[in-house]
Amino acid sequence: MRVFSGFVAGAVILAGAYGAMAQEKKQLSIATGTTGGVYYPLGGAMANLLSKNVPGWSVTAEATGGSVANLHNIRDGKAEIALIQADSSSDAAKGEDKFTGKPVPHRVLMFVYPNLVHLVSMEGAGINSVADMKGKRISTGAPVSATEVLAQRLLEAAGMSFSDLKRERLAPAESTNAMKDGKLDGYFFAGGPPIAAVTDLAASPGVKMKLLDHHDLIPKVTAKYGPLYAPSVIKAGSYPGQDKDTKVLAIWNLLIVHEKMSEADAYAITKTLWENHAELLATHKAAADMLAENQKAANAPVPFHAGAVKYFTEKGIKLQ
Repeated sequence: MRVFSGFVAGAVILAGAYGAMAQEKKQLSIATGTTGGVYYPLGGAMANLLSKNVPGWSVTAEATGGSVANLHNIRDGKAEIALIQADSSSDAAKGEDKFTGKPVPHRVLMFVYPNLVHLVSMEGAGINSVADMKGKRISTGAPVSATEVLAQRLLEAAGMSFSDLKRERLAPAESTNAMKDGKLDGYFFAGGPPIAAVTDLAASPGVKMKLLDHHDLIPKVTAKYGPLYAPSVIKAGSYPGQDKDTKVLAIWNLLIVHEKMSEADAYAITKTLWENHAELLATHKAAADMLAENQKAANAPVPFHAGAVKYFTEKGIKLQ
C-alpha cells in the first residue's frame, strides 16, 4: 500500500511538472522606439497580435532609442524581432558607421512603411532651412536612433555638422516639450505621419509649428550613401495648421529578425501580422503602406528570411 501511495504521489508530481511545462510560453521581444514615435505603438500592436494568435507565444514590445539600438539588441540576443530603418540595416550588415567592426546578421520579414524626415521648428525661431539651424538649439534625435544618423547626413549635405548646432539628443516627445518651454528651436525626427509628438506641438496654444522642406539636399545624400533614400511629401493637413505640402526625404522601415531564427518562427510572425493587417492599420495610419507591391527583395539591404519567403510564395506575392 505504501508502494502504491508512493507511486501515485510520484505520478502526481510528474503530472504537475509536465503540466507546468505545457503551460510555459515562448517569450519573445519586439524592439520598437521612443514612446512619442510610430515604432512603439505599432510594435505594441504587433506584440498583441502575436501573443493572441500564435499558440504558446508571449510577445512584449520594448521601448528603445530606435533603429541602431534595436539592431544592437538583435545582435546581442536581447530582442528577437525589431523595427528598423533600411539605412541602419545596410550599415549593420556591412559593419559600418554605428556598427563598425560589429556587423549584425539579420534578415527582413517585410517592408512596413516609409519614414518621412520631419524637420520641426516654429514661427519666431528664425529657421526656414537646414542651413538656418547653425548656432540654434536643435535636437538631432535620441541617442542610438536612426533619426540621429539621418540628421548627421542631412547636415553634412548642407555643409554642416553636429558641432555647428547647440545640440540636444532628445526623443520627439521631449523635444516638443522643450520647444513649448522655449528651450529648443527645432528638432529632427523620422517617422510616418502623423507623429504624436509633432501633432502635440502643432496643436499647442500660442505655437505656430512649421515643417521645413529639405528635398534639395536629397541628391547629395543619395550620391554618398546610395539609393535607399527617396523624395516624398508630408501632405498638407497631416498636422494642425499645416496648410501646404512639405517636401522631404523618405526611407523605408523594415521588420527584421536575427538570421538564425527558425523558418517556422519567421513564417508564423509574417503570416500573423500580414493576415491581421487591419488591426495594425487601426493602430496607426502608417501601416497603410504594408502592401504586397512594396515587398521587393531588390530594395532590401539584406535578404528576406526563408520563413517570410515561404509565406509570401504561398500567397502568390513575388518578392523579385
